[in-house]
Amino acid sequence: MPDDMNLQAVLRDLIYANHILHHHGVVDAYGHVSVRHPDDPSVYLMCGYMPPALVASPNDLIYYNVADSSTVDPDSPKGYSERFIHGELFRRFPSVNCVIHSHAEEVLPYVVTGVKMKSVYHMSGFLGSDGVPVFDIDPLYQEGDQRDMLVNNARLGEGLAAKFAREPNATEPDETVVLMRRHGFSCVGRDIVTAVYRAIYTRINAEAQTKAMAIAKNNPDPHGQFVFGEGFDAITKEQEKGTKIMCEKFQDKPWRLWVREVERNPLYENTLGPNHQASR
Repeated sequence: MPDDMNLQAVLRDLIYANHILHHHGVVDAYGHVSVRHPDDPSVYLMCGYMPPALVASPNDLIYYNVADSSTVDPDSPKGYSERFIHGELFRRFPSVNCVIHSHAEEVLPYVVTGVKMKSVYHMSGFLGSDGVPVFDIDPLYQEGDQRDMLVNNARLGEGLAAKFAREPNATEPDETVVLMRRHGFSCVGRDIVTAVYRAIYTRINAEAQTKAMAIAKNNPDPHGQFVFGEGFDAITKEQEKGTKIMCEKFQDKPWRLWVREVERNPLYENTLGPNHQASR
């Protein structure tokens, strides 16, 4: 595929990703998704300062330098202050090509309670059985910082990126998702489809785990303990390995459905989508 066509396809899918994440409750007026430039790994793209649902064309996208999250074009419009979530993940992990940040309400109980979120069924095997790690921004604040929980500079973004790796000098992420205390979560993927899949099923898994724990609380065993000890039965280590492979093999199927859903919804407009292309 020629370079310009490859870029057009990525821009189209980035616009779709904004719409899909909104349609499935992963983002609302807040939250964001980015992608690494397919032909220049030193650059990433994400929408400007606007709700994800309203992203409609390449004109709504801003190009950033991975090195410091500065705009490639100094005359670019206002962007997201939390672009450093994306820039620092791209900078540390060369294999990461898409980053998503969300405040999905189903996930929020697990960023304030200390209860570990784990994969509870096969569609979310990428979350693992040991519990999704939690990044706490508070210890990284310095005197005079505004403690608003936003990852709005490189120092804070670097701290979040470090939570995706188990070794200090690792250049490949060990985690697919990291929760953010009192904030939300961020996830990564090798491409847009993978990251969107993970973000959607992180939200669904959180909801399923919460419901399981609520049921178990009202159905204790004779010794007064929750069923399975925690109120749910997480997947096993071997299931974690197998379901992660399975999910990545078949995640193109829901993507095709999700694209069609947002194409048919009048709220969303994508000037690079087939409906617009066909009318030219």
